[in-house]
Amino acid sequence: MDRGTVGSAQSGRLRVQVREEGSSAVVTPAGELDHHTADLLREPLDELLSKGFARLVVDCSQLEFCDSTGLNVLLGTRLKAEAAGGGVHLAAMRPVVARVFEITGAQTVFTVHDSVNAALAGESGASSEPGEACGAG
Repeated sequence: MDRGTVGSAQSGRLRVQVREEGSSAVVTPAGELDHHTADLLREPLDELLSKGFARLVVDCSQLEFCDSTGLNVLLGTRLKAEAAGGGVHLAAMRPVVARVFEITGAQTVFTVHDSVNAALAGESGASSEPGEACGAG
């Protein structure tokens, strides 16, 4: 169950909300994730990992843009989470954001789910596991 919003950060172009869902944390960036706003996402992700949340779900449903800097934030977080025995799950990616992951091949290292609920439930039928093609296009 949703235990409420744990925190949020905001700039003119990116807003990040964080909430706990059982043993997972759901991070929802909204707006544009780029060189100027990447730290607004990096900081809460790092904080969640330091608090022991090794399983992170990034709700991409409100993410309108992601450049290579944003992608690197997610890739770095994935490595840290996996080192802690967890992982980073991406959910509800818009086609424009999914395209960045597809072009770079990054979708092969993330588990991508159709929805946050599917990511939280760990439903493999509604996701692409690392190494498989991303369903969004």
